[in-house]
Amino acid sequence: MPVVKLHDGATIDVEVRGAGPTLLLPVNPRPVEGPQADEMRKWGADPALGHSLIEGLSDAFQVVAFDYEGHVLGTPKPDTLTPDNIAGDLLTVADAVGADRFAYYGYSWLALSGLQLAIRTGRLSALVMGGFPPVGGPYGEMLRVTTATHEMSVAAESAPTTPKTPNEPGDWSSVEVSMTRAQTQQFVTLYQALQGFDDRAAQTRISCPRLCFVGSADEMEYGERWGDVHVSMAGAITSRRAELETLGWDVRVLDGLDHTGAMQAAHVVPILRPWLISEVGAEDLRAAPPGGRS
Repeated sequence: MPVVKLHDGATIDVEVRGAGPTLLLPVNPRPVEGPQADEMRKWGADPALGHSLIEGLSDAFQVVAFDYEGHVLGTPKPDTLTPDNIAGDLLTVADAVGADRFAYYGYSWLALSGLQLAIRTGRLSALVMGGFPPVGGPYGEMLRVTTATHEMSVAAESAPTTPKTPNEPGDWSSVEVSMTRAQTQQFVTLYQALQGFDDRAAQTRISCPRLCFVGSADEMEYGERWGDVHVSMAGAITSRRAELETLGWDVRVLDGLDHTGAMQAAHVVPILRPWLISEVGAEDLRAAPPGGRS
């Protein structure tokens, strides 16, 4: 298992599974267990999401899995989690496994990270963005949400309170912020750096095949504590579908699914696997030596 040093000197474990065209997958390869897993299930999340994605893809691809989100939460980068540094980290992971060319799939903020990667390198063989629009991204709205979250984390450190449990799973308005000042600041840093980013103009800098998907119900309402911000992932994609397709994007809309539902492996793998095979699999597999690349 390679251990990779990232832009701030911290290291991350990388797990490589399968053979074939390389796919960078920023997910936790190990299932979460115990009480944390039980709580995740209550909220519709899959404690074994990364494992399930790897199992569904590693028969056709060399999957390079690394828990980038877990890493930045465990080793926060309050002043350095910028698009440039994220793209640099992703390229460092690719370098560590000897991948000159590779596909990338990310969901939510890891999807926008893939977009930032794609406009900074010609090494991508394919880009898949889930749960975040390639054009018309809610960068301003997410800055407001992350700034409010950061302010709440600072207040919680100054005057700690006992976290309360939501009355019912899905009641986000009652969730107490449990992240630290440094953890929340890094996402403020990210979205501050993206203010003024013209994702429409950036499309000319993407040279690889590209796919985006979203749940049709991916509309997030943040309550009063977050400034009553509405973040529309679905609307930004469905309203621009024709434009996105003209720009070279394949677009999939998953009927009835919200942000959490659309990230589940049962919905992602049936989209991701055949599309990647059609775009990069056949050509790369013909060029690979017997047994695939290791």
